[in-house]
Amino acid sequence: MRLRQIVLLLLLALVIGAFVALDLGRYLSFEQLKASQASFNQLYAQQPLVVAAVYFGVYVVATALSFPGAVIITLAGGAVFGLWWGLLIVSFASTLGATLAFLASRFVLRDWVESRFGQRLADINAGVDKEGAFYLFTLRLIPVVPFFLINLLMGLTRMKTWTYYWVSQLGMLAGTAVYVNAGTQLAQLDSVQGILSPALLGSFVLLGIFPLLARRGVAAIQKRQVYARWASVRPKTFDRNLIVIGGGAAGLVSAYIAAAVKAKVTLIESHKMGGDCLNYGCVPSKALIKSAKLAHQMRHGAQYGLSDTAPSFSFKAVMQRVHDVIKAIEPHDSVERYNGLGVEVLQGYGKLVNPWTVEVALNDGTRQRLTARSIVIAAGARPIVPPLPGLEEVGYVTSDTLWDEFAKLDEVPKRLVVLGGGPIGCELAQSFARLGAQVTQVEMGDRIMVREDEEVSVLAREALQADGVQVLTGHKALRCKRRGDDKILVVNQQGEGQGQEVEIVFDALVCAVGRVARLQGYGLEDIGVPTHRTVETNEYLQTLYPNIYAAGDVAGPYQFTHTAAHQAWYAAVNALFGDFKSFKVDYRVIPWATFIDPEVARVGLNEQEAKEKNIPYEVTKYGIDDLDRAIADSEARGFVKVLTVPGKDRILGVTIVGTHAGDLLAEYVLAMKHGLGLNKILGTIHTYPTLAEANKYAAGEWKRAHAPQKLLAWAKKFHDWRRG
Repeated sequence: MRLRQIVLLLLLALVIGAFVALDLGRYLSFEQLKASQASFNQLYAQQPLVVAAVYFGVYVVATALSFPGAVIITLAGGAVFGLWWGLLIVSFASTLGATLAFLASRFVLRDWVESRFGQRLADINAGVDKEGAFYLFTLRLIPVVPFFLINLLMGLTRMKTWTYYWVSQLGMLAGTAVYVNAGTQLAQLDSVQGILSPALLGSFVLLGIFPLLARRGVAAIQKRQVYARWASVRPKTFDRNLIVIGGGAAGLVSAYIAAAVKAKVTLIESHKMGGDCLNYGCVPSKALIKSAKLAHQMRHGAQYGLSDTAPSFSFKAVMQRVHDVIKAIEPHDSVERYNGLGVEVLQGYGKLVNPWTVEVALNDGTRQRLTARSIVIAAGARPIVPPLPGLEEVGYVTSDTLWDEFAKLDEVPKRLVVLGGGPIGCELAQSFARLGAQVTQVEMGDRIMVREDEEVSVLAREALQADGVQVLTGHKALRCKRRGDDKILVVNQQGEGQGQEVEIVFDALVCAVGRVARLQGYGLEDIGVPTHRTVETNEYLQTLYPNIYAAGDVAGPYQFTHTAAHQAWYAAVNALFGDFKSFKVDYRVIPWATFIDPEVARVGLNEQEAKEKNIPYEVTKYGIDDLDRAIADSEARGFVKVLTVPGKDRILGVTIVGTHAGDLLAEYVLAMKHGLGLNKILGTIHTYPTLAEANKYAAGEWKRAHAPQKLLAWAKKFHDWRRG
């Protein structure tokens, strides 16, 4: 806390202390006001401007300092100045005082609250940016809600001061008028409680609820306006409850949920069921990683007391195994399985005709039109192909196409270039290097896996280089060209050390620079659904049209299979039951992993994010090189790093680097989801010897760092005394 904040707090404390010590509250009683009414009226008749100015100042100070007795002062305004002048003076004085209290709360407390509850406050601020003025207005309309509490809490948000002022002025006007008017009838009042009768309180509550009802009415009008151009084609009845476009993770889960609650649902997929994850991403890459890891272990058999052996294998057989794994998992996502679950699966291209109608160009050449009350867009994403001159001439594969293209090869490409230093690029670079390719990885940024902490990026780079990958960070790909039979990528070093162009000769090039949502080809542009990198949705996953939802990679912000399935639950439930109850998507605990060796897994904040968001944290780190099971498996490398609230065991985030890090992370995901701290993990029995013990030992490291040293010193004295 800065010196100015401390000084202000001391001044506030002194003023409040003086108020209590001098018992000034006795002047703010109903009885004192009635006894002094005649004196105030006489003084006002003699010096009206002075009395009005002093009253205004006292009201501002009392409101700004949240002194009790604002009701009495308001009654005094009506008793002395009458209804209209009293209302004018009290309205501006109360609003100015409330704004000063708002600013004081902001100046003294907001930085501290942001440092302690940064992420939660960020979520609140996002809501305030959208609808803060509206909710402030409704709160101001209901005098049952303590106004000083509103001043205090709103000061912690990012609401603009002018917005707070004018909304408060309008919102408090009705309540102010009631009290000022009551003050004009002061002689007839027996107590303050007589002002707010149950009927009047009920009226205020209704007044506060009215804006909420009005807002719903406005929303209904806006909804009608959105659909106005389609009013003539809106079906009177619907063929189905839900249509899902896309048979990837988000689409499959959406359709499954709809069928499970006995809704009539149709799933449309133009190509392969299972989407990117099954056919091009998670499944084939993990199958490849497993084969590559076994080849690596054979080369390093001495680590296990065996002989180092150069693996002898057919690359075509390795790629065939990848396709065999896909085929083995295919039944989980097959047309037959989903038909059996009650989902109608149509194989073809679905296109939105209007907000309720989808036209399907079936793969057999026929067309069919379907109507549904709600639609879920789950079209997924595709690889980004950079606009490199000459790229088409030399040829390339993406993370989607390499599985079929490389399956045609008899041998692994001898010289392989991987463009991109993200998770996909790193996994592919290491795997193909372990299978014997000479791999060069090109990343324009200054490090690979840039979303992770720098120490993680360093470990990942060292791991890839240990397997023979040449990692070129800070290098920008400029163009491709041919020279005779050679294919060449031209790159240039970026930054301060910018140098001459470097030529990299290759036999195959993999574009792994990221993925982009599929936004064209299924009618979004035809019916005017806004898109910007992803389909634009609200917190309920609704698009411009409230009955059309988006989930998965096409909706963002994450491109993980598990988040696609997570969003699909919200999309399906909101689509089917949203007229009664809708659910905002919960992104608070999202895990992810990169399956290089050693694996990198994370949930919540890492250090670089905590610093960017100015969130205070403590770091507890346990080295897996000390773990018995890791030593026995010759996998003694990596760490568990836990970020916690300073002085507490509440987990802010976890990063694990090591064998099976993605599996080890699950315990922390569960803990964060359900608010369990490190003490709970420490108190949980973990089987010995397992890798999972690393989680318990990390919790133990935190406990040791927070051991009560003074209490332990007294315990030592006690035990010394017991020994005599």
